[in-house]
Amino acid sequence: MNCPLLYRFRVIDRLPERPSLAATRGTVVHSVLERLFDLPSAERTPEQAAVLLRPEWDRLLDEEPEVGELFADDAARDEWLQGAHQLLESYFALEDPRRLEPAERELFVECDLESGLRLRGYVDRLDVAPTGAVRVVDYKTGRAPREGFEAKAMFQMRFYALVLWRLRGEIPQVLQLLYLGSGEVLRYEPDEADLRATERKLGALWAAISRATESGDWRPSPSKLCDWCDHQALCPAFGGTPPELPVLAVPPVPAARASDERPSPSTPGDEV
Repeated sequence: MNCPLLYRFRVIDRLPERPSLAATRGTVVHSVLERLFDLPSAERTPEQAAVLLRPEWDRLLDEEPEVGELFADDAARDEWLQGAHQLLESYFALEDPRRLEPAERELFVECDLESGLRLRGYVDRLDVAPTGAVRVVDYKTGRAPREGFEAKAMFQMRFYALVLWRLRGEIPQVLQLLYLGSGEVLRYEPDEADLRATERKLGALWAAISRATESGDWRPSPSKLCDWCDHQALCPAFGGTPPELPVLAVPPVPAARASDERPSPSTPGDEV
């Protein structure tokens, strides 16, 4: 939706992208929040979250040594870790994890629509009330969107709600985004009309992807997000030339829906 050419670079060409400070911090904070719920409820405190922070950074560094190159020295790394610590403090101002027992964390969801299109994604957290009501929760380490942009931010959550509805036959009662960067919560209660509209939108997106795959026409869509893009040297909007397209099987256009591309952690204000 943001840029067809960037979709091509990431999904079809699979061009590498440099890790970013914001995205890496988001990854570490997400890991801490996931591990936090492994502890007994009484131990889910800001102090314990702070204890978990450095081991989660060390674990990520072992798995992806290239993230260590983000820092000029130990002082720069420690300052960055302090920023992650502040995000965790913001989390505790939004909710008390001692009062929560999530039904699922980092839940992989997948379903096939009637069109044959497969949707998949990862849900940060799924809460189930004693009444059976389901709440879908996602952590964002950026800032909440400006007024008027909430619907765009909630699209990812409607996607998850659609998949869960198709899988379980029940529409989640609440979709909740926790913005740790600004200490705000965005909530929405979807209904069947919302999710059917989401399915139609996904259908239109998949049809656009199918047409671009068939024609090879992946156009750039310049915006402020270009400032964070690693591929400007290959983008016609900046005088570049994209690499030759790999040979792909053309997906069927009629009745197709959409595949899920989880928002990139390098997207400013939307770390994942």
